[in-house]
Amino acid sequence: MQDWRKVIVAPQDPVAKVVELLNEEAPHIALVIDPQMKLVGTVTDGDVRRGLIRGLGLECSVSKIMQEKPRFVTKKDGRKEILAQMKALSLLQMPVLDESGVVVGLETLENLNQKPRYDNPVFLMAGGFGKRLHPLTLNTPKPLLEIANKPILQSILENFIVDGFHRFYISTHYKAEQLREHFGDGSDWNVDIEYVHEEVPLGTAGALGLLPEQLRKMPLIMMNGDLLIRLNFDRLLQYHEASGGIGTICVREYEIQVPYGVVTPNENSVGEIVEKPIHKVFVNAGIYVLNPEFYNKVEIGQYLDMPELIQDQVGGGAQINMYPLHERWLDIGRHVDFQLANKEDQSQETQQYDG
Repeated sequence: MQDWRKVIVAPQDPVAKVVELLNEEAPHIALVIDPQMKLVGTVTDGDVRRGLIRGLGLECSVSKIMQEKPRFVTKKDGRKEILAQMKALSLLQMPVLDESGVVVGLETLENLNQKPRYDNPVFLMAGGFGKRLHPLTLNTPKPLLEIANKPILQSILENFIVDGFHRFYISTHYKAEQLREHFGDGSDWNVDIEYVHEEVPLGTAGALGLLPEQLRKMPLIMMNGDLLIRLNFDRLLQYHEASGGIGTICVREYEIQVPYGVVTPNENSVGEIVEKPIHKVFVNAGIYVLNPEFYNKVEIGQYLDMPELIQDQVGGGAQINMYPLHERWLDIGRHVDFQLANKEDQSQETQQYDG
């Protein structure tokens, strides 16, 4: 049974403490307890992200985002009964309580020898020219540029593998032969890799139309091949499936500061003036989960960018979820980004893959 004492928080603790626990401790859940050690709630990664969407920052209290009526089992329940309940409820963890509601343990699927393995395909976009990084990309495709002595795309691949994914598709165009030579069929990582080649650039979504027909049966994760992030992709997939909708888009909060005093009119008079206000918006982070009915609409050879595809779906009434990222995220698009990434200690950000 998991050591639950490492993941307890109080209702008044800041959400930032939960984020730290979720990133460092294996259960990926925080138990909210009162002074009598009774369970008053639970917090998962999904709860944190839904709070961010509602505008609740990491400084707010845990009580504002926790599940107030969490599922639990008792210490009298046997292993088979606990496992059956977790499968029926699609849960990876369940608190264990005694007769008075005091927490006495935390059971996980991993501890029950049910390590998740995901058959969902992962589509990595690696066909871009990387022109803003010339001369570095004159002879090397951007996804093969090294950060901390490892190609960017290899770090992405290995992060997915750590989270239980094994079916990969890589879109290629510029310097495609180098990518094929480096990754091969994936056997060096004990996974399967196939390639989707764009004879001409098809935009940020057009390559979806080149995926094989037999693949189009389950949600896939799509990601740009030039991003540095240590994201728990299994949590992302679970969030998508629990939220409904035909797609989920990862977003980052981005701050824009107006360099002047902003005047709000009240008819012909000044209603308010705010000096150099900061506006916060969500921006596309280049990571998606897409149901078949989403990406099956892309035709073979069709040039299409992802914002257009998403807007078409939303305009047609489809539900597209947002998954706010609180993890460190870096798009290696400019020389300053590349230099910054190589200066930082990547061992702090990337879970090591041991093959």
